[in-house]
Amino acid sequence: MKTHRFLTLSLITGGFALIAGCNRTEPTSAASVAGATAGKPTVALVVKTLNNPFFLDMQKGAEEAARRFGVNLVVQAADREIDVERQMQIIENLIERKVAALCITPSGSREIVPVIVKANQVGIPVVIVDTRADEKALVAAGGKIATFIGSDNYDGGKLAGAFVAEKLGGKGHLAVLEGIPGHETGDARLRGFREAVAKFPGLKIVVSQPANWERDQGFNVFQNMLQSNPTVTALFACNDLMALGAIEAIASAGKAGKIVVVGFDAQPEARAAITKGTMSATVAQFASRMGSTAVENAVKLLAGEKIADFTPVAIELIK
Repeated sequence: MKTHRFLTLSLITGGFALIAGCNRTEPTSAASVAGATAGKPTVALVVKTLNNPFFLDMQKGAEEAARRFGVNLVVQAADREIDVERQMQIIENLIERKVAALCITPSGSREIVPVIVKANQVGIPVVIVDTRADEKALVAAGGKIATFIGSDNYDGGKLAGAFVAEKLGGKGHLAVLEGIPGHETGDARLRGFREAVAKFPGLKIVVSQPANWERDQGFNVFQNMLQSNPTVTALFACNDLMALGAIEAIASAGKAGKIVVVGFDAQPEARAAITKGTMSATVAQFASRMGSTAVENAVKLLAGEKIADFTPVAIELIK
């Protein structure tokens, strides 16, 4: 159900170079990556994957900001969101290539800490985007980030829960498709959702399982959920890809339109599903704005300017 993409874009206009790549580390020398083009600094954006429209939107925002501020941009990612080790390898390679600044969306909140420390040791500022690094692990390792840019995933989960409660009139059996267990983004969304629905005694979460952010797993896991829990009347999926996979499972089970489905990220296909009526709602968190703000903050850091420890990005329920 997924399209695996490999993107490498090289654009040189008036002494400006923009390089975007995913799924591997570009074979470029340290000097050229570090900004040999007209002395421009290079900012790296490392996201979880570029097989997810959310992170493609983040890339677009980062590219726009890079053009606006006149810096080189490198965008890289692992092939799958769950490949934490590959993301760390990518970041280590970028550190060795002496990029000027790192903007990272961690695949693992705790696992990312050692490479943050490595960046600190060589003086590369680190901007964390969308998914927080584990604060306790960071403090214990003596690591430091310059800022965090992102939405409040906990509040987003609460928005989703409140919507489901209203849609069902406070009564019903609920299913949840979780992200990767132990990862901050999905865990926060899950906590917010559970807190919101806990206020309604008539709502019961009867099944909650990980589908690892992926569409095909969303289909398979929810298909099994429906077989073992045929009374489910609503589903909260911690991202839109899993929700879209679940919608296909619902259609296959002959239950189209009978189950309330709420996702997270407001991807174009999810918005289209809402218009079509196969999906009820999704939570928007504006990935493009995150990417743009991340690059803008990196540029400010390189110019010696002070930046806020946290830059919030708004969330909104789309229904």
